[in-house]
Amino acid sequence: MIRGARTTFFLAVATMLLTADVAAQRLTAQQQLARDIFRELIEINTTDANGDNTRAAEAMAARLLAAGFPVDDVRVLAPAARKGNLVARLRGSGSGRAPLLLLAHLDVVAAKREDWSVDPFTFLERDGYYWGRGTTDDKAMAAIWIANLIRFRQDGIVPDRDIIVALTADEEGGDHNGVTWLLEQHRAAIDAGYALNEGGGGQVRNGRRLLNAVQASEKVYQSFRFEVTNRGGHSSRPERDNAIYHLAAALGRIAAFDFPVQLNEVTRAYFQRMALIESGTVASDMRAVAQATPDMAAAARLARQPYYNALIRTTCVATTLEGGHAENALPQLARATVNCRVLPGEDPADVLRTLTRIVENEKVRITPIAEAKPSPPSPLVPEVMQPIERITADLWPGVPVVPVMSTGATDGLYLRQAGIPVYGVSGLFGDIDDSRAHGRDERIAIESFHQGLDFLYRLVRALSVPAS
Repeated sequence: MIRGARTTFFLAVATMLLTADVAAQRLTAQQQLARDIFRELIEINTTDANGDNTRAAEAMAARLLAAGFPVDDVRVLAPAARKGNLVARLRGSGSGRAPLLLLAHLDVVAAKREDWSVDPFTFLERDGYYWGRGTTDDKAMAAIWIANLIRFRQDGIVPDRDIIVALTADEEGGDHNGVTWLLEQHRAAIDAGYALNEGGGGQVRNGRRLLNAVQASEKVYQSFRFEVTNRGGHSSRPERDNAIYHLAAALGRIAAFDFPVQLNEVTRAYFQRMALIESGTVASDMRAVAQATPDMAAAARLARQPYYNALIRTTCVATTLEGGHAENALPQLARATVNCRVLPGEDPADVLRTLTRIVENEKVRITPIAEAKPSPPSPLVPEVMQPIERITADLWPGVPVVPVMSTGATDGLYLRQAGIPVYGVSGLFGDIDDSRAHGRDERIAIESFHQGLDFLYRLVRALSVPAS
């Protein structure tokens, strides 16, 4: 290496180290702890196929024990190898208030190195983001819960209720869902007055914070199998009684059908508050659909947007299709999967009856693929909503708090089924037009992560520490 090149090289290295040192200096001790925990979690593969949830749970348990938590209050509970769940408890004053449960899942969806521009299981700080599989779903919350629980203990804070952290397995899929197993086998370890979980969060568009969402309900996942069988025959002698045609006609009827408009406490509050953010016809339509008797013309206009349509009604859509066995034979079987997302409070059996009525063809057999798992909405109680609104206003003046109903599903449904209300809230803001959860190059803004750390610390403190 010649002298000039060597000098340039060392200057570049020095600049890089100085930049990293300055960046590190900008982090408080609490932020650095949270970042270190976050990094550790991201770099532990916790996918269902070849990851190890137990390793991640044990790593978090080790951090709590090193911070002085009693052994009896930090437990890794595993129904199977690689499927461990961490349950940790910060003891309160014993005032009698039911515990507060802080829930996050440690498992992540699969990620292939060849699909990403970076290594999905190497924590990377670049361009103002933390990169890696699970940065948004859901290891940011897991890291924050652990960092803040340690901070509570280090600061000598004694809450007036126990604070429980549960970091679980198989939320994304797998045979050992942590929440259901803990409820069945260790209910006392996670029993609580209510829980905070994923499902909410802040939304950003073009650099502007739009809202801080609180998920208080979610739709019910229910798939149905549509199936037609036939004796078949030679394709040179076609018959009108064709399994594929019967199935196609049935699916066409489903495609043309809309379930009725129904709003609940959560979706009505969502449209009322979103009307203050939106403008023009959209805002007026939101106000009109949020009335005690929704305006059907306004609902029809809003329904042109798939997300708004999913909020105001049950939806059903064909998602898989198969049929026939040879190109020169009449089909003996035609089958499709129709996936429905049912509004909370609506009976899935009524959805089946509606589908049967709409299809109007006895040759098409419609059967549930699996049992539906309905869960009741969590009430928007002042005890929870007022602190969220107050802290949001302190950190991000002018940003409204908006209750939402998830069109997808979280593990919160199992807690709601068990009588434990759940509120999806994080204070973690993400770009509404660039969601990368479950996708390639998953990342979270560094500023968002550390602001979420602060938001959730303040919120848990407000919900569990008596005002002085």
